Amino acid sequence: MARRATPEVNAGSMADIAFLLLIFFLVTTTIEKDKGIARQLPPMEEQKPEDKVIIKERNLFIVNVNKNDQLLVEDELMQLKDLRQAAIDFLDNGGAASNSPEYCNYCKGKRSSDSSDNPDKAIVSVQNDRLTSYKMYINVQNELVAAYNYLRDRESQRLYGWKFTEVKKAIDEGNFNGNVSATEDKLKNIQTLFPQKLSEAEPKKKGS
Repeated sequence: MARRATPEVNAGSMADIAFLLLIFFLVTTTIEKDKGIARQLPPMEEQKPEDKVIIKERNLFIVNVNKNDQLLVEDELMQLKDLRQAAIDFLDNGGAASNSPEYCNYCKGKRSSDSSDNPDKAIVSVQNDRLTSYKMYINVQNELVAAYNYLRDRESQRLYGWKFTEVKKAIDEGNFNGNVSATEDKLKNIQTLFPQKLSEAEPKKKGS
């Protein structure tokens, strides 16, 4: 009696099934987004000894973050939620005398002689410990940048009737309906009023 041949398995549709499964997993899988800071660094310039700038202590806003993610701002412990307002108060202080060339006529701060003379002189210095968590580092940076954005929004609203952050985002994303060139000049003017001067010191080697 002749042996019966083993029937072949029809694999013609396997490629289609595999393709459909691939599409399914691509659509349903959640991909974590990396967190980071979008910041354009200025071009490196060779500094001459005679160009060394002396910064007055009152024009420095020092933020320290230790290994336990605790904030020490101007030598005082501070909660993260209070950092933004503290930075706004410093940047907007306008402590220079009214007869001084450094006088800020658009500042609305307390004009304390113990704080910054004007926004152009104000520098925010951030120092992190090597054991500071990345999440805390990002949160601190976000709060400080938010302080600058708040003041820029306030001035652009006063001068032009729109918010700096909203218009800049629209231009960056290509969704702005208007004269881009003229508007970018206005954005630069606002950035001149409150220039973002964030300095990051080298992290400490030991936790504090």
